[in-house]
Amino acid sequence: MTSTEKGEVNILMSGASGFLGTVLASVLRESGFVISEVVSKDASRINIICPFALSEGNYEFVIHAAGKAHSVPKTRIEKQEFYRVNVDGTKNLCHALERSSQLPKSFIFISTVSVYGVDEGELIQETHPLNGITPYAESKILAEEWLRQWVSDKQVTLGILRLPLIAGPNPPGNLGAMIRGIKSGRYLSIGQADARKSVVWAKDVAHIIPRLAQTGGTYNLTDGYHPTFGELEEAIATALNKKKPVKVPYWVANCLGKIGDGVGKRFPINSDKLKKITSTLTFDDTKARNELGWSPTTVLSAVGEWLR
Repeated sequence: MTSTEKGEVNILMSGASGFLGTVLASVLRESGFVISEVVSKDASRINIICPFALSEGNYEFVIHAAGKAHSVPKTRIEKQEFYRVNVDGTKNLCHALERSSQLPKSFIFISTVSVYGVDEGELIQETHPLNGITPYAESKILAEEWLRQWVSDKQVTLGILRLPLIAGPNPPGNLGAMIRGIKSGRYLSIGQADARKSVVWAKDVAHIIPRLAQTGGTYNLTDGYHPTFGELEEAIATALNKKKPVKVPYWVANCLGKIGDGVGKRFPINSDKLKKITSTLTFDDTKARNELGWSPTTVLSAVGEWLR
């Protein structure tokens, strides 16, 4: 990689203030990289859904971590917001780079395993068809496709990371909901809680990015262990010094799910959530291990750190 006069490598990052972006920026800075957040020429933060111009700077590579996730759209406008942020926002960032004095050598796109469009399965590989149909999944698919054409035209190396549940400080989404529920004592463990889910330690994602910037490619990342819900529940409860969650038979949860289907989002569970909780869904990271030297942390071993 080309370095600055001080031997530092400049990285431009979108989404540096988000959950994952905060971890990526912190770890990369600790490793000696110079992280610049996507800002406008007057040094103000920008809204990527609108065209913008970047502040000047020569960047070795770009990490595009900004995106919309972790919500279920109910209206047409809410659905469209996924495409405005994840697709139009990606295009606007790239067009802003085109207007800069120099294009980066590499572009790293933070994507999701949701692009595969599966609710259950084991060790799903990168070659699996992209069948995602939710606004979140489809918008990420469209962004990936557009980026492949853009980097081909501009001769930029593209790296795509398809991530599952991400463990780190104050995680959003289902993992965050589990932590809050266990903290409050209102979390219920369903059935045998033996469904396995792929997770990844956020700091590990940061460590692999410089290597990915050199090689490019599309990769799943996981912790390689794929803990069960029961293992996650017990580890979180232990780290928080809380009692193990109360277990509820599956048939009871199924009845509650049907009630939730009728009540709506005010109810903590519905049939769709129940299916996701009780179905194994894991992804294969062999490609990253073989080509990038991916050697991840087992998330269960780091629970104490990410719950601090």
